[in-house]
Amino acid sequence: MYSITHSNMRQVIVGIESTAHTLSFGLVDMDGEPHNSYSSLFRPDEGGIHPREAADHHSDIASKLLRRMLSEENLHPNQIKGIAFSQGPGLGPCLRVGATVARALAANWNIPLIGVNHCVAHIEIGRNQTGCEDPVLLYVSGGNTQVIARAGDRYQVLGETLDIGIGNMLDKFARSQGIPFPGGPKIEILANEWLVKNPEADLEDIPLPYSVQGMDLNFSGILNAAQQRISEGHEIGAVCWSLQEHAFAACVEVAERALAHTGKNELLLGGGVACNERIRDMSTKMCIQRGDIASWPEKRFCIDNGTMIAELGRRMLNVGISTDMSLSSVDPSLRTDHTIVTWE
Repeated sequence: MYSITHSNMRQVIVGIESTAHTLSFGLVDMDGEPHNSYSSLFRPDEGGIHPREAADHHSDIASKLLRRMLSEENLHPNQIKGIAFSQGPGLGPCLRVGATVARALAANWNIPLIGVNHCVAHIEIGRNQTGCEDPVLLYVSGGNTQVIARAGDRYQVLGETLDIGIGNMLDKFARSQGIPFPGGPKIEILANEWLVKNPEADLEDIPLPYSVQGMDLNFSGILNAAQQRISEGHEIGAVCWSLQEHAFAACVEVAERALAHTGKNELLLGGGVACNERIRDMSTKMCIQRGDIASWPEKRFCIDNGTMIAELGRRMLNVGISTDMSLSSVDPSLRTDHTIVTWE
């Protein structure tokens, strides 16, 4: 399987992502150059993600993905200098699959094991890709919605959802309309198609609640209201458009408040919902008005991926941080601000 040139041998960190529906292996060179991720997405036949079913999918596909990565990247195990894995937050059964694979590889190849914070990994791959130095992160994904900024030796959460993540909300609305998982991309398409046909659209015609409480948000109310608008006879495209406008405006409002509070001038988008062009556009316009800069990584690095786990693992290993086997248990409730940041 392997072919290797021993002179000028490439060295990499491998990352394993398994927090929820995606199992992904990715890698970065030791100088921080990211490479493709090798991923498989669990798609339930109906309903939402069942943690045990997703974990079974991850277990079944793990060896195939690993072999594919080693083969296509032309990697020999002695080129791999560390194995990073998502230690949390996430779904317990899914996290345990990734951790088990990472422990086995680290032991077999006699290399460091690095347990990383999934949320912080979104920040570090964003910094890697965009070149921003000290941003406010608007983290919008299935399981999380947070506004984050570094203060001292931690990434502090300045505001967050009080109930469900924005991506989860979009997926639940989509599922209620018969749209399969993941629903966010289809909602974006339907919203855009409707707006093209209705360029004079007015949000007052499809009202939805707007819930911002200081720096925090919640999305259960807007989800229920959007479903109610459908039952009242509104077109699905119109409701998708209004749902995006209201939910994204709330996120951008708290991001702007965080920029003002911290005095920072860089806004970084991360998480799967950051693939949406509308939230990118709204963030850009807000930052232009403030004289700030909005940026985001490529879409393949916004969604959950092994490469972002590898990048955080690389940064941690470079400052001497690794994880003892006895401390490598997963933590489904791990917080963004639980991780001490000692790297630049």
